[in-house]
Amino acid sequence: MNNDMINIKKQNPVGKVFMWSVLIIFSVVQIFPLIWLVNFSLVSNNEMFTNGLLVWPKKFRFDNYVKAFIDGHFLLYLKNSVVINILAVVFVLLISVCMAFACSRMYWKLSKLVKGMILLGMMVPIHATLLPNYIIYDRLHLIDSIWALLIPYIAFSLPQGLFLTCSFMESIPKEIEEAALIDGCGIYRVIFIIIAPLLKTSLVTVSIMTFLNNWNEFMMASTYLNSAKWKTLPFSVLEFTGLYSSNYAVQFAVMSLTAAPMVIMYIILNKHITKGVAMGAVKG
Repeated sequence: MNNDMINIKKQNPVGKVFMWSVLIIFSVVQIFPLIWLVNFSLVSNNEMFTNGLLVWPKKFRFDNYVKAFIDGHFLLYLKNSVVINILAVVFVLLISVCMAFACSRMYWKLSKLVKGMILLGMMVPIHATLLPNYIIYDRLHLIDSIWALLIPYIAFSLPQGLFLTCSFMESIPKEIEEAALIDGCGIYRVIFIIIAPLLKTSLVTVSIMTFLNNWNEFMMASTYLNSAKWKTLPFSVLEFTGLYSSNYAVQFAVMSLTAAPMVIMYIILNKHITKGVAMGAVKG
């Protein structure tokens, strides 16, 4: 049947042209905000308010990027974002694998209830937790520390991590870990040496989605942080926002620099992201 479908597609050039036209249109629509972002980061403030969606600059203003680096404390905020996001990814992976093993492989009465309660976290909006978390952090003296961001980033990423990891783990034959146990493996060696390598696609997907979700997060960061010590990249944009006027061109340069790592990561790991999300959706 698959061969018949392939032959039909080969014999129908009109359908092929239509399909490619639709794909190209959607691709342009999806990628246009990035083009627009880079274009406006290379013009002056005055040129931005001329007619037209895109502007051809009289002179390419690469100095916008220099200002973004120096005056926007870009490197400090970049370092903070990278450190916090990498730590969040590591914690989410470790906890997700352990929880998935406990909920899908170990037999105890409340395993389904606990799994359901954790997955319920996907339905809780971030805004609903801002005030209670702020009060708790304030009493624990965690405001303006790395933990004020790390704890909620891990907590909000865990339900998704558990969902994807559980889905993949259930497809692994139990005979593998039973053989490992017979050979004398302890539970942690079974989880991290036998099971974890088989979850490669799932773990890559969880890592990327955790990183992407937390990279541009600003609501919690602006609520729990006061000083520049642990501020993340979205704060760079605010450095060029004045009371009466703003340097929009440099703000566009900051946003382009902020988006660049994620775009590069997506291009490099595109295959793993697509495969992981598709398989997770089917298994879920």
